[in-house]
Amino acid sequence: MMRARQLGRQFRDIERSVRALPKRNCERLSSLTLREIGQASRSDFPHLYGTAPEARYLPWGQGTDAGYERARSNNSEVALRGIALWLAVAYHETKNSPHASLQPQHRQVMQLLRELKEVHSSGHAVDSWMQESAVA
Repeated sequence: MMRARQLGRQFRDIERSVRALPKRNCERLSSLTLREIGQASRSDFPHLYGTAPEARYLPWGQGTDAGYERARSNNSEVALRGIALWLAVAYHETKNSPHASLQPQHRQVMQLLRELKEVHSSGHAVDSWMQESAVA
């Protein structure tokens, strides 16, 4: 329950940041997010992506916290990478969660990812955006 609240609070800030981005940065974020989701998919524990190896036994990973902190950076590149990391880890953490309290967070993350997918242009087939990252 506490995790759902934490992710919900962080999501609101992440979503606000995404909506404030100019279109060009939104396209960049779309590509970065696709890459992060793909990299997380290829790891042994996608929901722990971005977590230090010694912290792998925590109830949940540290990737969302790291991404959230970076997303708040004044450096736009660091902020974009932080948002992408947060979205990737939150997606994997909530995707098949047995905790019903995380299902609303998953729907919110999926909605934002769908919006980023629509912005995604340049070289990738838009229809395969999510499928590319989900293969693993």
